[in-house]
Amino acid sequence: MRLISTDVLQEEMIIARTIWNESGMPLLQEGMKITPRIIQRLQQLNIQYVYIDDVISKGIEVKDSIPPKIRTQAVKHIETSFKELKKFKGTDITYCLEKSSKDFTNIINSLMDSIFNNEDMLTVLSDAFIYDQYIYQHSLQVAIYSISIAHEMHYNAEEVRQIGVGAMLHDIGKMLIPQEILQKPSRLSDEEYATMQKHTQFGFDILRNLHTISLLSAHCAFQHHERLDGSGYPRGLVDFEIHPYAKIIAVADVFDAVTSKRVYRNKMLPSEGLDIIQQGSGTLYEKTVVDAFKRVIAAYPNGSVVLLDDGSRGIVSKQEQRNTLRPHVRVFEKDGILLKATYEVKLIDSARQIVKVDSEYLHQDIIVSPT
Repeated sequence: MRLISTDVLQEEMIIARTIWNESGMPLLQEGMKITPRIIQRLQQLNIQYVYIDDVISKGIEVKDSIPPKIRTQAVKHIETSFKELKKFKGTDITYCLEKSSKDFTNIINSLMDSIFNNEDMLTVLSDAFIYDQYIYQHSLQVAIYSISIAHEMHYNAEEVRQIGVGAMLHDIGKMLIPQEILQKPSRLSDEEYATMQKHTQFGFDILRNLHTISLLSAHCAFQHHERLDGSGYPRGLVDFEIHPYAKIIAVADVFDAVTSKRVYRNKMLPSEGLDIIQQGSGTLYEKTVVDAFKRVIAAYPNGSVVLLDDGSRGIVSKQEQRNTLRPHVRVFEKDGILLKATYEVKLIDSARQIVKVDSEYLHQDIIVSPT
């Protein structure tokens, strides 16, 4: 299978991965042929990328980092709990969240089991899961990334659990921010931005009063927008003043934000998101955290069409455990001409470099169906 932009989808192409709606039901089943109606529906849903099957990508697999059932249950629980908070004020908020805190811990335990037992790189899904409310999916993704980073950095199980809970609840304070600010499709005014920044304090105030959640997890909500150079908020803390947990969640939060579809901009590809993080390594973000994240995330997910610096083009076929920036590539084209036979290149053993990801690649001579 290979990743392709929905802007260039064509009739008769085959969907390679099921696309799920927010209820955990299949929206488009694996194996379906693309029709004009399906293309129109994907565009209406603002889906940017899907996986397709074709001859050049036959046999290339993309595995789920987290089982779809666990993912769906987690997002639904986050949504239900967060929405409940809007109905309460003061100590009632604490009581409401206290009741569901055990469920959050159970979700984190399930995520930890999936991640700890998965030796593959984390794959940023295309648009395999459709969810209207960004904040709920975002909370889950940040938890997944944070758990993976913490595990890679050799935190013990209880520490990873605290980080995971803090990550899942890092944006809970946004439930106290007016909806017109949260969902504004254009740039926030200075006054609106100042209001938005208060979500870190609101989240900390909610979580620190919970007996079932560690105070360290509460600090994740408080400090995840702090930056090493003091340019963050709410307190402008610098390097040594920021809790290590919050440094992890800061990286996970920014990466998911830029690689997710928003009403005011398109999503970046994983490699582009990592570039953003790398640019801030050592100045905005803790270098050891960034380095750990680079070791666990698939910068170039399997199925990505990439252009190499020698003019050849290929599809990422396998991840390289020693260096996720240097995957295996199935080369199928050179200087615009299809090869008679594909061949594999391990970039870790080659001087060739990836120039760009080409998700809009099409060639009239490629058979769209692998059967």
